Amino acid sequence: MDIIKRVKNVIVAPKQEWPTIETENAPHAKVFTTYVIPLALIPAVAAFIGYGLIGYSVFGHHFGSISFGIRQAIVQYISMLGGVYLSAYVIDMLAKNFGATKNFNQAFSLVAYSYTPMFVGGIFYIHHSLSWLAMVAGIYSLYLLYIGLKPMMKAPEEKQTSYFVVSLIVMVLVSIAISAILGAFLLRGMMPSF
Repeated sequence: MDIIKRVKNVIVAPKQEWPTIETENAPHAKVFTTYVIPLALIPAVAAFIGYGLIGYSVFGHHFGSISFGIRQAIVQYISMLGGVYLSAYVIDMLAKNFGATKNFNQAFSLVAYSYTPMFVGGIFYIHHSLSWLAMVAGIYSLYLLYIGLKPMMKAPEEKQTSYFVVSLIVMVLVSIAISAILGAFLLRGMMPSF
C-alpha cells in the first residue's frame, strides 16, 4: 500500500476509496503498523514543535518549554493510537445491535482511515493559533466515518445514522475518560502558572 496515495484518496475521494479498502480486509495489526503509527507522528511532532519550541502567548505572557512540548507530543500520540483501537472496539461491539457485520479488522480499518484528516490536520498543532484547524479536520473525519459504515461494516441504510450516533456518543465518552487520565498523569504540574 502506498501510504501517500491512500491518504490522498481517503481525503479527496472517500466514496470511491471505501469499497477498495473493504475488499482488502487487511488485518488490524498491519493497518496499525503501516498506516496509523506513521501518520499519528504528524500531530505528535507538530505538538512538540508548537508547545515545546514555538510556545504560545496568553494575555501577553509567553509559555513553552521542551518538557511541556514532549508531554504534549506524548499525549497526542497516545490519544491517536489509543483512540483508533478504542473506537474500532466500540464500532465492532455495537455492530450486531444495528444489523451490521461484526468484524474487528473491518472496524479497525474503518476507524484508522477515517482518522486520516485528523492525522494530517494535526500539522496545525505546530502553532497554537492554527490548532482550531485540526478540529475542523476532525469534523471531516466524522463524515468519513459515517459514509464508511455502510461499505465497511455492512450497516443497513435505515440504521446507519443511529449506528453512527450511538457509536459517536460512546467514543466521545471514552475519549473524555482517556483525556482526563492522560491529563492527570502526563500534564500534572506542567501547565503554566500565571
